Amino acid sequence: MKEEFSPVAQGIIDGLNEVLEDVRVPQSRLKKTVVYRVDPKEIREHLHMSQSKFSEAFGIPIGTLRNWEQGTRKIDSSSMAYLRTIMLHPQAAMDAQLGM
Repeated sequence: MKEEFSPVAQGIIDGLNEVLEDVRVPQSRLKKTVVYRVDPKEIREHLHMSQSKFSEAFGIPIGTLRNWEQGTRKIDSSSMAYLRTIMLHPQAAMDAQLGM
């Protein structure tokens, strides 16, 4: 009889099995991916903006921004790229949002 695990426990087990699988694969066959994470709250605070001002300036719905900052919503790759652009070039991102 197969044991039933909670979704969290099963996720951990699946992750560990992936690690074991990666270790068994020769290094020459591994594809390296670099992921740069950004923290929307850190970016917003660095720009000295409230959530509402940041939302308005960059066209991000305030609810989405709040969820990202609270960690209740995952940031997809397109949004991650936009946040990196805001972090590196805030004025250009604002200008693009305004259609300038």
